Amino acid sequence: MPPKFTHAYLVLLLLLSTFALRAQEVYVHVNNTDLYDFIDELTNSRIIEVNTTIKPYSRTFIAKKLSEADARRSELNKRQQGDLDFYLKDFNKELKADKNFDKRLDLLYYKDSLFTFSVNPIVGLTYYTNDTGSFYRRYVGGEFYSYVGKNFGFYASLRDIHESRRLSDPAYLNQAEASNYKPDTEGGGDYDEIRGGLTYNWSWGSFGLLKDHFVWGDNYHGSNIFSGHQPSFTHIKFTMKPVKWFDFNYVHGWLVSDVLDSSRSYYNGNQIRVINQSKYVASNMFTFTPLKNWSFSIGNSIIYSDQSVNPAYLIPFFFYKSVDHSQTSSGSNFLGQNSQMFFNISSRAVKKTHLYMSVFIDELAVGRALDPDQQTNFVSLKVGGRVSNILNKNVSVTAEYTRNNPGVYRHYLLTGTFANSSYNMGHYLGENAQEIYLSVSARPIAKLVVEASYTFAQKGQEYNYTGSSKDTTNDGKGLPFIDLVYWESSELGLNARYQILNDCWLSAGVLMSDKTGTTAQLDQYTMPYYKGKKTTISFGANVSF
Repeated sequence: MPPKFTHAYLVLLLLLSTFALRAQEVYVHVNNTDLYDFIDELTNSRIIEVNTTIKPYSRTFIAKKLSEADARRSELNKRQQGDLDFYLKDFNKELKADKNFDKRLDLLYYKDSLFTFSVNPIVGLTYYTNDTGSFYRRYVGGEFYSYVGKNFGFYASLRDIHESRRLSDPAYLNQAEASNYKPDTEGGGDYDEIRGGLTYNWSWGSFGLLKDHFVWGDNYHGSNIFSGHQPSFTHIKFTMKPVKWFDFNYVHGWLVSDVLDSSRSYYNGNQIRVINQSKYVASNMFTFTPLKNWSFSIGNSIIYSDQSVNPAYLIPFFFYKSVDHSQTSSGSNFLGQNSQMFFNISSRAVKKTHLYMSVFIDELAVGRALDPDQQTNFVSLKVGGRVSNILNKNVSVTAEYTRNNPGVYRHYLLTGTFANSSYNMGHYLGENAQEIYLSVSARPIAKLVVEASYTFAQKGQEYNYTGSSKDTTNDGKGLPFIDLVYWESSELGLNARYQILNDCWLSAGVLMSDKTGTTAQLDQYTMPYYKGKKTTISFGANVSF
């Protein structure tokens, strides 16, 4: 981080200390889907109110919502009460002034009037087998979080991961954890991942310097705005909630472009020191709740590069496309800025039912939309819904459809793509693709989740795009939506997870998949062990993620 920016950050923290205090913030990773689904179920049942468009949530926020649910315990069924009691073993650490409660098992936990400190291990192993062969993923590490006083929060987690066969790649069309692998042979992969940050919180907002994942946009099977499907990156986070009916979120991040800066790269003896082009993202989201159980979110973002941090993009509330226009020479776009808009609508007007729609607009022109010869805009659309706890029988049903038009998430400059470390930050299928996702999940007893799901996905051609009006062949206009299917996937899965202790799971699953396509695209988009018709059995155990 540039020294001047570091100084400005410290000054801002000192200024924030003059505000009224609220509580500290430490974020719970979005991979903890069982916890997030339980919060979602309580929200759908109108036990609590949560803006589910923006994740992750902080531990303090989750503790507050669990406390609100506990106050309405009589409205919960036996299984929900069991799950609530189970999670309170952990999150009562934020609610209770001492340790005199039924507390979860921690490797180390300390708390006094000034300082809170918690340490726990991270370890996991998942084994997969099908008729192609067997492979596994294992990881080991540790994590801690800490509060100091009434404002500051700190947290970090580090894990070392080994995969006997590489599960992720920027080209693979799956939702495996994105990875920057170390050099390896025989198809395996090793990498490490560190996440965490420091935060300052006050009565109506928070400010943090983080390296973590975040998700924007309601979804149950991959967001089409910010999906969190990329290696975590360093970012500034600012949140604000001055009134009950309005939330604001802002992020400025440092991305990895994977684009060589030849002028700064150099040889050191016989080795070349590779320097990448700079790349950043700035994004905001305004969420309004005009009516109870309805929310509307609108925001915008910009990918910019080939320059140092631009102070204009540090202003949280801007419409960044206009900043781009005012700072780029007439008729050119040499700085590589690529702007986006998005909005999300979420409704829980019908109790236990969540309906939502999110739209990501990478390039929009009204004239193009109305011209039958130009057909498509660079847009991704997701619509879906979930009915939770049907007939109070602990069964939920989810349906979701996603359509990604040609050109979306792309840019004619490599440094302008909506990606980090070459992994798309939006929907995992990328451009010119569609997906249908259906699932039925049951929670027959507390801590147990059994889920059956069906996913059907198709992808068409990825077109060349120069962005030039003079290049009518590759100008992005009139591109047909999946006129030919280059890759297709059908998956029917059954999975079960049981959380024996807080953050400690046993899991098992079977996946019947059929992945087909042209030879080049099937090889490019598919992890080799999943090509063709496969029945893959998996089982594993993990402590944290």
